[in-house]
Amino acid sequence: MVTFSLQAQPTTAAEWLDLARRAEQIGFAALHAADHPGACASPFVALAAAAAVTTKIKLGSYVSNAGVREPILLASDVATLDVVSGGRAFLGIGAGHTPAEWAAVGKARPDVRGRVEHCIEVAERTRALLDRELEKPRPVQQRVPLLFGGGNTRLLRWAATSADVIGLSGLGRTLEDGHMHETRWRRDQIDAQIEICADTPTEALVQRFEVTDDAGAAYASWAKEMEEDESDLIAAPYVFAGTLDEIVAKLSEIESRWGIRRFAVRTPAIEGVEKIINGY
Repeated sequence: MVTFSLQAQPTTAAEWLDLARRAEQIGFAALHAADHPGACASPFVALAAAAAVTTKIKLGSYVSNAGVREPILLASDVATLDVVSGGRAFLGIGAGHTPAEWAAVGKARPDVRGRVEHCIEVAERTRALLDRELEKPRPVQQRVPLLFGGGNTRLLRWAATSADVIGLSGLGRTLEDGHMHETRWRRDQIDAQIEICADTPTEALVQRFEVTDDAGAAYASWAKEMEEDESDLIAAPYVFAGTLDEIVAKLSEIESRWGIRRFAVRTPAIEGVEKIINGY
């Protein structure tokens, strides 16, 4: 069974709370909030507000930057969210690619190896705090699920044995601007990552989603913009274009090839996903 999560950001209080209610009513499995200090809203404040107007939907950051989040503070935020949501929080964590965020807390961004090691250290320390060492608040859940988001090979190997869900975005090396990335959307690259993930559930972060009668034009435009092979985009779990029937067929093909049954989408995809969940 294919499930969808929603990654979103608050604009106004009323719109955010309405969005949380709507996401739950539609049937989204989780509400994700990005965590880029200085560039977006605090995920835990936003998600705590969403918890107050929902009862079932899972809630978590997607994903917190291990480079700027101390384990004790991260564990406290996640545990508090679990308490106020009645046991619906998850811990989302990644290595932290954005140099500005490291600089904002007075740290030099390490090289790739340093970021990988630091991410594992922070994740495991936070995991230990949530599982047993944090005195107060204690989470409602006996084990708060851990979602790792990233694409580094070593981190994927670690996540395959330590995380409950692996979030794949298809993004690779950070480019010179400190924000954009190379992509890893070729079929052989996705094959390699899925092989590393082994039996751990994977969730693809959808970068583009367009309901249209001309899927070919959309994929051709994206391929030119992203300097990708159009055939790779047509197969990749990170971009979707076409009629609802065509998108559902692609979801089935992705599940058959890669076993991916979980997808995180952003707010422009809500209407299309709602129709898919409801059988249009």
